[in-house]
Amino acid sequence: MRLFIAIELPDGLKRAFAGLRTPIPGARWVPPEQIHLTLAFLGEVEETAVGHLHDELSRIRIPSFKLRPAGTGCFPGRQRARVLWVGLEPEPHLRDLAAAVQSVLLACGIPQEERPFSPHITLARLKLPAPREVGLFLSGEPKHAFPLVPVREFILFQSRLSSAGAQHVPLHSFPLT
Repeated sequence: MRLFIAIELPDGLKRAFAGLRTPIPGARWVPPEQIHLTLAFLGEVEETAVGHLHDELSRIRIPSFKLRPAGTGCFPGRQRARVLWVGLEPEPHLRDLAAAVQSVLLACGIPQEERPFSPHITLARLKLPAPREVGLFLSGEPKHAFPLVPVREFILFQSRLSSAGAQHVPLHSFPLT
């Protein structure tokens, strides 16, 4: 099973993010219903391991918190951008949650990403560099003010791939305290 752990975002915010779309050659914009904040991408995990993973994730005790989306950016940089994103104002509880999730993955023997957690909400993936268009996307950022997002749970998702694209299926939700 192809799995990831994420925070679901309110529909109104997803629609607002979809409104940031600009014409960029080769951009694959994330469908609004699939926009989320990834805490960890697990990749392929044996179905038999999901029960243990669920048990360990349900032990996480982090208080609920609020996020404020702020600013747009790209990875790895404007000249060779491959991902366009919305950032988040720093939130200690989000960092704590991401660290707790990583500890669970380690305890469950699930390989972790080498890169440190960099909280962002992916809006698009680019096949080809488009520095001028990416620059226009980034320059529009100051006009966008987003509301606080209450975070009361995180979710273990299965990503089912098909010719029509990925379908994100929630498997288990884990309430915050």
